[in-house]
Amino acid sequence: MSTLLHLDSSARDGASESRAITAAFASAFRAAHMDNVVLRRDLHADPPPHLPDAGLHWAPGLREPGERPGWAAAEMQRILISELLAADVVLIGFPLYNYALPSTVKAWLDHVHVPGWTAPSAISGAPLAGRPVVLATARGGEYGTRGVNRQRDHATPVLELVLGEEMGMSVTVIAANLTLANRTPALARHADRAARELKSALSLATELGERLGAGRR
Repeated sequence: MSTLLHLDSSARDGASESRAITAAFASAFRAAHMDNVVLRRDLHADPPPHLPDAGLHWAPGLREPGERPGWAAAEMQRILISELLAADVVLIGFPLYNYALPSTVKAWLDHVHVPGWTAPSAISGAPLAGRPVVLATARGGEYGTRGVNRQRDHATPVLELVLGEEMGMSVTVIAANLTLANRTPALARHADRAARELKSALSLATELGERLGAGRR
C-alpha cells in the first residue's frame, strides 16, 4: 500500500493540460495496487493563504523568542506538512503563469519548506530524503534548449531547488510545451507538435504512476 499526495493548481478545469497529466498519473497509481490511497488537494479551488507569519519559516524549536504564530496559521501549516510527510509519492501539477509558479503553489511551498521539520537540520534529520516527487507542468510556449524561452521557465527550477536540493526529494519532471498553440496565432504552426508533446507526457505519466504505485523506483 502506498499513499500519493496529488496537488493541482491550474485555474482551468476540464481543458487543463497539467490536470490531464496529473490525472493520468494518479489513475495509474491507484490502479497499481488495490490498497493504494490518493489524497488530492486542489490548490486553486481551495488555496492556502500566503504565509502570515515569518515564524512559520522555522520549526517551533528553532523560532526566536517572540515568534509566536497564531493557532489557526500554525494549524494550517501542520495539516499541510502532515499530508506531505504521510505521502510515499508526491505529484504536483502546475501551469507556467507569467514564466513562474502559480501563487498557490508558492504559498504551499512556503508552508511546507521548514528547516527543523521537513528540511534537513540537526533536530529533524532529513525526513523526505529520497521521496519521489513528480512535477507535471504545462507551458504555453517553446521551452526547449533553443529559442528565446529556453531560460524563462522560473517555476520548475524553483521546485527542483527547494524540493530536490533543499529537502532531498527525488524529482522527476513531466513537461508539455506549446500548450497555447491552438489559441495563439503565432504558435499555430506548432499545433501538431503540441499534440505529440501532450500525448508523450500523458504516456510518461501513466507509466511512472504505475511504476511508483507498484513500489518500483
